[in-house]
Amino acid sequence: MSNSRVKAVLRSLLISYIFTGVLLVLLAFLLYQFRLGEKQVGMAVNVIYVVTCIVGGFAAGKGIRQRRFFWGLLTGLLYFFILLGMSFAMQKGLKGEMADIVKVLAMCAAGGMFGGMLS
Repeated sequence: MSNSRVKAVLRSLLISYIFTGVLLVLLAFLLYQFRLGEKQVGMAVNVIYVVTCIVGGFAAGKGIRQRRFFWGLLTGLLYFFILLGMSFAMQKGLKGEMADIVKVLAMCAAGGMFGGMLS
């Protein structure tokens, strides 16, 4: 993998995580203002995962310009595995159901691939 491709993927991951932070702050504000329920917050977090992976996949596809769906997919997968690693480190183990983990993996991969195809 060439240096420019690595930079494009890392840049797209950085964009995804910055966008994630902004959307999570917005969600926290909405949670505070409207006293959202647990189901609504869980659904909003899943939407944030998908939207930020679409943005990251789009950025990767624009940056690399070849096999965009693949680079978008890779961005979505890397986003998920970094997220999983950070959750594992913070919670000192996996606390969720395996079905939920696989669901988030599929959402991130599909979102990244979709974003790559849109680019």
